[in-house]
Amino acid sequence: MHRLRAGCPWDAEQTHESLVTYLLEETHELIEAIEDGTDDDLREELGDLLLQVVFHAEIATERGAFDLERVAAELTDKLIRRHPYVFDDSAVPEDLVGSWEQRKRAEKGRRSALQGIPPMPSVPRAQKVISRSRSHRVDLDLPSEPIGDRELGDQLLALIARAQASGLDADQVLRTAVRGLEQQVVAAEGSGQLADPPRQTPR
Repeated sequence: MHRLRAGCPWDAEQTHESLVTYLLEETHELIEAIEDGTDDDLREELGDLLLQVVFHAEIATERGAFDLERVAAELTDKLIRRHPYVFDDSAVPEDLVGSWEQRKRAEKGRRSALQGIPPMPSVPRAQKVISRSRSHRVDLDLPSEPIGDRELGDQLLALIARAQASGLDADQVLRTAVRGLEQQVVAAEGSGQLADPPRQTPR
């Protein structure tokens, strides 16, 4: 990558911002390889995504900000810090996801379950807001009955079909509903309505 930046005009002119579209493209191509491709496809797409990491790290190195080794070292430190039950004698938490989120919240000084959620399409954002609300023990009345993936897929398709038949934009409607849920989270946090933490027991 160092040689490419020095010798290829296209590579030389790229910036963090200009590479965003390629990062998204490579991510979607990796998802396609996971869902529909072969191991050869998966290997290739993982390499293409890794290239994006290396590319951004090289640009940061040129700016004197950090290098790839620093990226890897900080990732290693984070994984060790957030898995005390692997790297020391702590008991395995009963709620692994909640435990992970609580450590993140403490590390980053977050005061809300919504802090740190990036801009996302409506479905993954809805999942993230709900997941954060539960792991941060925000007391909301959310359905929790289990459902199978086939049944869920069929129900989602049926709802989208009904929305289309009704002249509604399902994505827009969901975004509006998610904003409403976020307002409920903020209100619950502001009033101190947090559920009791799950009991942590060794496995």
